[in-house]
Amino acid sequence: MNATALIIIDLQRGMLPENTGPRNNPQAEDNAAHLLHAWRVRGMPVVHVRHMSRSPEGSFWPGSSNCEFQPRFEPLPSEHRLEKNVPDAFAGSGLERWLRLRDVHHLVVVGVATNNSVEAAVRAAACLGFDVAVPGDACFTFDKADLGGVVRDAEEWHLMSLSNLDGEYAVVTRTDEILARLG
Repeated sequence: MNATALIIIDLQRGMLPENTGPRNNPQAEDNAAHLLHAWRVRGMPVVHVRHMSRSPEGSFWPGSSNCEFQPRFEPLPSEHRLEKNVPDAFAGSGLERWLRLRDVHHLVVVGVATNNSVEAAVRAAACLGFDVAVPGDACFTFDKADLGGVVRDAEEWHLMSLSNLDGEYAVVTRTDEILARLG
């Protein structure tokens, strides 16, 4: 897995539990932190992605403390960071070029929200020819109403999103399985 990059999506202060509504996977950040530690110990490529709002009314307007990375996910100087304004981390960000220049073909994608920015990035990555793994226990999402107005819990959205990705866009796995493959 030496040519494998860890892509950390939107683990910003605005996503801390005190700033969000009901969610699933309370251990997701711990699992993402375990993966980040493993990547750092091995000197493998890490990409930190954060969302920045295009509107001053947005929760992630530049300059807001919500935009800052959560302390344990603060990028090291040697790690790549990028900002996005849409759910897809590849759209207009230069991420594909950054990965290709480093001969990275495999990605492990973690973060929030499973059914939004994580799913968008994974779909784009797969369509661009990257081999993608998603440890579902290192991702999370929130309760949300469906088109019929029925509020569905976060776990339902999470599982549906992972089900959409598995097989065609990514291999959905667990943190312990990724760590075991690293050796």
